[in-house]
Amino acid sequence: MNDIKINNTEYLCYNGPIGNGDKHNHLKIKIGVSGAAETGTCGAHALDDAKELGRQIILQGGVLVTGATTGFPLWSAMGAKEMKGVSIGLSPAANESEHVNTYRLPIDYMDLIIYTGFGFPGRDLLFTRSCDAIILGCGRVGTIHEFTIAFEDGKPIGILEGEWDTSDTIREIIARSNRPNDHIIFEKDSKILIQKIIEMVSKNKEKENPL
Repeated sequence: MNDIKINNTEYLCYNGPIGNGDKHNHLKIKIGVSGAAETGTCGAHALDDAKELGRQIILQGGVLVTGATTGFPLWSAMGAKEMKGVSIGLSPAANESEHVNTYRLPIDYMDLIIYTGFGFPGRDLLFTRSCDAIILGCGRVGTIHEFTIAFEDGKPIGILEGEWDTSDTIREIIARSNRPNDHIIFEKDSKILIQKIIEMVSKNKEKENPL
């Protein structure tokens, strides 16, 4: 079994245990990636951007969480696994058979798939609630749904800007919401975006759990 060290943390290869047995590994920041399952309208470089996003989440010490779907989230999972990181998926299906045969979703590049059995709307809620922060890439209505849940919850949200127009759509929604929200970051560089999101999550945790 191969291993890799990132930020002095040892990650064992695909589906293996992580770290050095530290009982606090569960405190790693869980970052969700939301995006289009069908990326035909996302531009030529969307999948490469998704992959780099997954890499950056792991390189900066996080855990990747997705909706266990195709397209943008799947490619982010591919990037995470390239870095020997942990990739968790929340499926709309009730079991693996339904996940693969009914929803036609992948099981690759995920260390753990949680089968919610709640379809896409219910899965979206559990997915966003399972994360410390959400990053949105190129997306469609499902991505907007996950954004609105995270918005209502006051969760840190990162908007990765690219060749797609999702960021413009999000800006319009925010402008029309008539509700201030200082937990949303727009950024074109995935490395910088993850840095800013981790800083925001860490500050929130300090406020919630003062010493």
